[in-house]
Amino acid sequence: MASIVAASSAFSTILTAQFLIPSSSSSFFLKTLTRRSTAPLLRLSLTSRRPLRNVMAYATLGLTRPSNTETPKISFASKEVDVVQWKGDLLAIGVTEKDLARNAEARFENAILNSVDSKLDGLLAEASTEEDFTGKPGQSIVLRIAGGLGSKRVALLGLGASASTFAAFKSLGEAVASAAKSAQAGHVAVSLASPDAFSVESKLKTASAIASGTVLGTFEDNRYKSESKKSSLKSVDIIGLGSGPELEKKLKFAADVSSGIIFGRELVNSPANVLTPGVLAEEASNIAAAYSDVFTAKILDAEQCKELKMGSYLGVAAASANPPHFIHLCYKPPSGPVNVKLALVGKGLTFDSGGYNIKTGPGCMIELMKFDMGGSAAVFGAAKALGQIKPLGVEVHFIVAACENMISGTGMRPGDILTASNGKTIEVNNTDAEGRLTLADALVYACNQGAEKIVDLATLTGACIIGLGSSIGGVFTPSDDLAKEVFEASEASGEKLWRLPLEESYWESMKSGVADMVNTGARPGSAITAALFLKQFVDEKVQWLHIDMAGPVWNEKQRCATGFGVATLVEWVLKNAS
Repeated sequence: MASIVAASSAFSTILTAQFLIPSSSSSFFLKTLTRRSTAPLLRLSLTSRRPLRNVMAYATLGLTRPSNTETPKISFASKEVDVVQWKGDLLAIGVTEKDLARNAEARFENAILNSVDSKLDGLLAEASTEEDFTGKPGQSIVLRIAGGLGSKRVALLGLGASASTFAAFKSLGEAVASAAKSAQAGHVAVSLASPDAFSVESKLKTASAIASGTVLGTFEDNRYKSESKKSSLKSVDIIGLGSGPELEKKLKFAADVSSGIIFGRELVNSPANVLTPGVLAEEASNIAAAYSDVFTAKILDAEQCKELKMGSYLGVAAASANPPHFIHLCYKPPSGPVNVKLALVGKGLTFDSGGYNIKTGPGCMIELMKFDMGGSAAVFGAAKALGQIKPLGVEVHFIVAACENMISGTGMRPGDILTASNGKTIEVNNTDAEGRLTLADALVYACNQGAEKIVDLATLTGACIIGLGSSIGGVFTPSDDLAKEVFEASEASGEKLWRLPLEESYWESMKSGVADMVNTGARPGSAITAALFLKQFVDEKVQWLHIDMAGPVWNEKQRCATGFGVATLVEWVLKNAS
């Protein structure tokens, strides 16, 4: 990733869906780890009884391997029951600021809150006043109660002035997970204070978002810790948001997407001494093997990439002792015709030292450069989810040019000229702008697969972090139609994107005196020139969109990966499916 340094009980209908963290829907298991003779990598043999995520292949540096952690299970059930009669450990109620309105007697006007408060002799109203709980987003209040309700605890969780988006209710689910963890609650119920304000379809989407947020909020990646606590949460009842097959379908969809997001998080969280390019290729191959009814895998080694004239990609990979692996998964629907061909291209730098332009000084983030494969994690997380969802009418290519950007006598130097697989030449004026060099050949390859639409994701520039911060991905595309599709997908997923201009006049700074282009231009607008560089390797007949996810790939507060991009990619593919 190019860096910016210093600049920078009533009637009850129950539908239960099992959520695994990640999803256990895969029947593919792995058995033994055996040493591969040609590289410091361990190969996975097939057919066994241990889940995929617990036996990630690993390299030997530091003698580190992910522990065999147990996978928590959370069952979700839909219920139509009076909240005061529900029995369990924690009753969580999502409230807006309007829901907290009081009458002349200082009692809640909201029917559900008033009912709960009456059973508690006014304790809920009293506590919310004393704690200055106003229903703002992120606010919460949890009471341990001696009696009056079937629940041992009741929580009010703030939704803000109003709540209608997937992101808002996903956040509610995360708040439920946090409250359950603090209370060590095993059995939880979630209700909205005003469920009748929602349409039937909105209720289904809301339930799905709450379930997704609860699963993701419960997940903790403890594979590299010597000790870890098990999650107490076993079941969640969603009250008042519908029932029946449609809700069950929504809950399964949430489970499938959540499993992909968690898989993406685990890939990014894994350190570079564990997740080498070869191991990333193994993990991708495992997805294809797990869902072999819809997936095939092709892994190209350096010699095969040389035959395809991928000089730009191989130039980046040349310095590392860990060989490059060019990864291509192909999804085809289980039945019916293919109406559209898509490609998802992810940047796959499992570590980025910067090369000879080594990352140094405050703000260079070299210690976090394991996340420079966040684009590939999003792509493979989406592949895992889609392998379970199995959409019809769409063929999807998942493409990652995996390698490391290191320093050695065999590595590329500043001033070297690389030749990409489309014949264009690139003068390397900064070895730390390596991601675009790998993506160049990956994009050419994607076009050669017959893709009609391509979305690439990359932790590409520090400039995008400076411009958009840590929660918004930058979007660049010459296609308004494709932009519309992807932004609709991001709205459905709750992930934030912002479109930035592809200002063609900025290309002037990317011109070379001895090659077709340089790989970095002027510092101002450098996220734009990076996107313009990628555009040189996409066929003009192909719709293409680039997402710079350098900011939202990582949660600095929690010091772990976010899984950003997975949900949006899944939604986009489904929008293109029949």
